[in-house]
Amino acid sequence: MGAVLGLCSAAQLACCCGSAACSLCCSACPSCANSTSTRLMYAVMLLLVMIAACVTLAPGLHDEMKKVPFCKNSTHYIPGDLKVDCDQAVGYLAVYRICFAACLFFVLMALITIGVKSSKDPRAGIQNGFWGIKYLLVIGGIIGAFFIPEGQFASTWMVFGMIGGFGFIVIQLILIIDFAHSWAERWVSNYEESQSRTWYAALLLAMLTCYALAITGVVLLYVYYTKSSGCDLSKFFISFNLILVVLASGISILPSVQEHQPRSGLLQSAVVSLYVMYLTWSALSNADKACNGITGGSNESSFDKQSIIGLVIWVCSVLYSSIRTASSSSKITMSDHILAKDGNGGYDSIEGADGGEAGRGEEAKVFDNEGDGVAYSWTFFHVVFALATLYIMMTLTNWYNPSSQLSKENVASMWIKITSSWLCVGLYVWTLVAPAVFPDREFN
Repeated sequence: MGAVLGLCSAAQLACCCGSAACSLCCSACPSCANSTSTRLMYAVMLLLVMIAACVTLAPGLHDEMKKVPFCKNSTHYIPGDLKVDCDQAVGYLAVYRICFAACLFFVLMALITIGVKSSKDPRAGIQNGFWGIKYLLVIGGIIGAFFIPEGQFASTWMVFGMIGGFGFIVIQLILIIDFAHSWAERWVSNYEESQSRTWYAALLLAMLTCYALAITGVVLLYVYYTKSSGCDLSKFFISFNLILVVLASGISILPSVQEHQPRSGLLQSAVVSLYVMYLTWSALSNADKACNGITGGSNESSFDKQSIIGLVIWVCSVLYSSIRTASSSSKITMSDHILAKDGNGGYDSIEGADGGEAGRGEEAKVFDNEGDGVAYSWTFFHVVFALATLYIMMTLTNWYNPSSQLSKENVASMWIKITSSWLCVGLYVWTLVAPAVFPDREFN
């Protein structure tokens, strides 16, 4: 038994420190490309950083820290000179420190992978492996960040956070719109090729479902975030965004738009409308407590149902945007990066029995599909993850100055979110009218 455990421990150590990205996460999964497994591992890292940042904002944690004996503000007294200011381990400032270390890690990886053309580059091992060392590096960086003197750190890093967070919002909106177009075009293409009523029914059902959810959201926003007297700003936001999505839906079916984009239709508009309503709800949740019928004007900051639902949607959106950006980098950077390859070009088994023909067998779990060329821009991928980290930091801290006082009410956060909803509609409308305005240009 001891020998078996020893072998397991050695195998796990090799998984963490070796060059096979999927050794840690895909050993029990079907065969997958190395480019896919690597992105998943970095996404897991980003998710863990997000969870750690959320833990520091847990309700009641600040009071619990006072029970720790070595804290300066502890209610317990123990002899000795070792005292730590535990207030820095919780609250907004703690989120800043955690995300600071994670962001620097992704920036470092972006610098390391500049100019990598294929997995034959010596730096490919750093990108696709050594996961144990990477996680230890991130953990060590987070611990070290808590020893940075407060001084001007928070105010300076907040400026970087606002710029980077807004940059990620723009990328996120582009990917949401791209998702809507890709989904609709794929289903319309399937219907045109097969002339199957099933695809037509699926298109119709998806469109009606998204519009029904969007309309339901509008009604609930009026019920819970407005009052008969007052809350005029909330009424304006809801009404104005409703008008915007109606106009966008009308533009999508104009004859001139249909002439240049035959597959443009109401399904894309329905998806965008639903997302805009979500952004509106997220913005109004940071509005004046007097106009928030869900919290009832309570000053208590807690993870209630509203926060949990918003957090789940937000996490899925961030992770999707971060991973999807890798395979959509050419659409954002206007370059000719190779998109994620499904074939076995430059095939090289990473985890298999004997390699070669044996590596192509059923035992091969991870294969290298980047031998002839990278499947995505590695540097751009890490830049997006760095921006995602800053977006996480600013969202968790409500786009506000770091403070140990947690509050959902924040005017800055509300305006940033509502502005992003307007930007989303604007970008979507531009994707509709651009081919008609510039008929000589090619729009993919």
